Amino acid sequence: MQGLIGKKLGMTQIFNDKDDLIPVTVIEAGPCFITQIKTNEKDGYKAIQVGFGDIKEKHLVSPARGHFAKAGVDPTKHLTEFIVEDPENYQLGQTLTVETFAVGEKTDVVGWSKGKGFAGVIKRWNFSGGPGGHGSHFHRSPGSIGMAATPSRVIKGKKMPGHYGDARNTILNLEVVKVDADQNIILVKGAVPGPKGSLVLIKKTNRSEKQ
Repeated sequence: MQGLIGKKLGMTQIFNDKDDLIPVTVIEAGPCFITQIKTNEKDGYKAIQVGFGDIKEKHLVSPARGHFAKAGVDPTKHLTEFIVEDPENYQLGQTLTVETFAVGEKTDVVGWSKGKGFAGVIKRWNFSGGPGGHGSHFHRSPGSIGMAATPSRVIKGKKMPGHYGDARNTILNLEVVKVDADQNIILVKGAVPGPKGSLVLIKKTNRSEKQ
């Protein structure tokens, strides 16, 4: 499940070989640097830690400086881990680019949706609401949430008003349409959560077409 950290640049459209118009999301992915290699013997699982994005030296704490110095890479703003089956094939300080992906390959893209602040149940959960007439006193309220006797409480997970958006979402099996190694750009078919400039994770899917 090797992947890259990137930045969503926006959406556009391109034509494929059959002259079909395809909506794509443009992602600036990498270059990323391997800052740590984790193994079963030392950490209990196999993974690589990857860094992306520039950061000013004054914003680093001493442990972070030592961590990047040990890896032999420049400090990065973002760090994340990707599970891999063969960590011995990677090296500290190794650079990962969009050439990791090939056109036609399926990927999973993780993004963080736009935050929309506090919202009611109609906007947040698509409740129907009450009658719209003047005589009704029930328009956009959630209605009864409790129970009279048994179990005489509000059950866990009840859909309520609250913070809407700003949540991690994963879009599965997005096809890689184009890879531009010179500009570190990768185009994937379809939409990806988050606003322009937001952080995304793009990784090779471990799901089959049947799944």
